[in-house]
Amino acid sequence: MTRNHSTAISNRLTLLVATRKGAWLFHGDAQRRAWRVDGPHFLGHIINHLVLDPRDGRTLLASAKTGHLGPTIFRSTDLGQSWQEATQPPAFAPAVNGMEARAVDHTFWLTPGPADEAEVWYAGTSPQGLFRSNDGGNTWAPFSCINDDAQYRKWMGSVQDGTPDGPKLHSIIVDPRDSKHLYFAMSGGGVHESLDGGASFAPLVKGMEVVASFDPAEIAFHDPHCVRLCPSNPDRLYQQNHCGIYRLDRPSDRWIRIGNAMPKAVGDIGFPMVVHPRDDNTAWVFPMDGTKVWPRTSPDGRPSVYGTADGGASWQRLDNGLPQSQAWWTVKRQAMTADRQDAVGLYFGTTSGELWASRDAGRQWECIARHLPEIYAVEAVELA
Repeated sequence: MTRNHSTAISNRLTLLVATRKGAWLFHGDAQRRAWRVDGPHFLGHIINHLVLDPRDGRTLLASAKTGHLGPTIFRSTDLGQSWQEATQPPAFAPAVNGMEARAVDHTFWLTPGPADEAEVWYAGTSPQGLFRSNDGGNTWAPFSCINDDAQYRKWMGSVQDGTPDGPKLHSIIVDPRDSKHLYFAMSGGGVHESLDGGASFAPLVKGMEVVASFDPAEIAFHDPHCVRLCPSNPDRLYQQNHCGIYRLDRPSDRWIRIGNAMPKAVGDIGFPMVVHPRDDNTAWVFPMDGTKVWPRTSPDGRPSVYGTADGGASWQRLDNGLPQSQAWWTVKRQAMTADRQDAVGLYFGTTSGELWASRDAGRQWECIARHLPEIYAVEAVELA
């Protein structure tokens, strides 16, 4: 059960929870059984992503959309005890070459740079934009050519072409072996790769399917929901897509639809994708109802995580402890994560404000918090 008290509990593991109405930090004990609540932070503000900088273990960045300030970034260097607003948050440059001017609605995704670039951060926005900070998140500038490239703007489509709450650039990935090797994804607009530090990007969509009757050769119709690189094998990526679950093994440039092995009654449509920290054959997803009406809730009101231990050749339902009926929620693309403990813990937050945890890779679940606002993102981090 979640506890909110002042008794000293080890901060070895902390869950960073971003919601529709603020952010919370849940500090766990060594057994991951008791949780001390720190928050709310930014109560009433939309927090799309709350991320710890792994390079110093103390700096937090929060992407916020506030009623009076609009979209901005907040930064803390003391684990959330105090916050400062970015002096220059992500903003599009003035329109050029007759293109339509755009304004950032919100910053959706935050990714810290590589270990050898201590002050670098990347951000993805809605509408789709790619930004970089070289000073720890205080000032941001458009990054690469894509924001104002005519071809990319065509692939991005209009605001009406994107997800219900706005099109998004997300899943910004830096190859841990080579900081010039970058990936990002757009909903909609496909997956893209750079081999030259962002000087250029190219689509990476072979093998990916699109909604029936649309042309898969048109990049704009591709809708990746979440892309993850395997920490134990950076040559393997997994993807949860609007049209299935995929795996990519480099140097191949063709995605394989491993979601075809999911139970047909459940399907392979969802938002989040989580990979094991040490085993590139193990990954987890959280399916949602992908029928023609697209209710975006758990199939039949019976939510479950599904896991694979063989690279997607087979999937196992993992629902012990989860509601068995009348649970009409789902999990958003940033709202499911794994820790790095010996017995891997899994965590997810729901659209109904519940925070769920498993200490055994999904075999048994318990609800550790209820009645939060709609949860947008969950990150599991280890503090010194």
